[in-house]
Amino acid sequence: MEKLSVEEIIRKIHAEEVFEAVSEAYSFTLKITDYVPYVCAAVHDGHQFRKELWDNCLHSEYDRWYEEDPCTKDMIAFHPIVISGLDSRFEYDLNRAPEDAIYEDAWGKQLWKTPLEEQMRAKSLQKHTDFYKVVRTLIQKLEEKFETCIVYDMHSYNWQRWEREVPVWNIGTTNIDQTRFSESIESWRAILEKTPLPNGLQSTAKINDTFQGNGYFLKFITQNFKNTLVLATEIAKIYGDELKQIIYPEVVFAVKNYFEVMLKEHALSFYAKHKS
Repeated sequence: MEKLSVEEIIRKIHAEEVFEAVSEAYSFTLKITDYVPYVCAAVHDGHQFRKELWDNCLHSEYDRWYEEDPCTKDMIAFHPIVISGLDSRFEYDLNRAPEDAIYEDAWGKQLWKTPLEEQMRAKSLQKHTDFYKVVRTLIQKLEEKFETCIVYDMHSYNWQRWEREVPVWNIGTTNIDQTRFSESIESWRAILEKTPLPNGLQSTAKINDTFQGNGYFLKFITQNFKNTLVLATEIAKIYGDELKQIIYPEVVFAVKNYFEVMLKEHALSFYAKHKS
């Protein structure tokens, strides 16, 4: 892996170079080992939180971890194109529009002791802007090369805060073309439902049950690229104890192993169906 400026990353994509890089600001990583018609993303995987913000933040390190999506990058790390955030969503949220990306409060609790200075906000929002410059370039390159593309937008959620039974997997489809892509949506749901999990865990998968796919990452790509499908995919945090801040690596490993085969098969099936 190498450290590259956003301009250097964009130049490499235009030139169809293979590379693995961290952005100059250490805010996101991008790996491209081959140019294929699918992308894996983990925009909420990051946990970094700028030290100059620590004293002004009312949320603890655990509070932040609880709302982040740890290990979602690990689940998709095998694939040829993987982009992931490194910073905590509590600094700026890559899955929100720029004007809403910096929280004033988070999950009912005020975030900052005193309002952030404009300089602090600008530093965070520049990283948000840089990320989406790269996303735009990447999807544009893949559509130019393959005509169509599919993006697996990986997230996790805290199932124990729900007061009803919730699925292990949820696909949010409200903001995508559910008619045009109905077959691919349902086939992905069926794949998720068959995920072999250890420790006696049973996999279930539903569409628009706990979340509806309202994230900015999905909307940005869908609104700018008409031939790219984004599947906002949430896994309940059964791969750890969300109340004790423990990760179960054997569960993460099981998902990763399953995705190595089945995610790739789904992506290639999508491409075969939707290319000209």
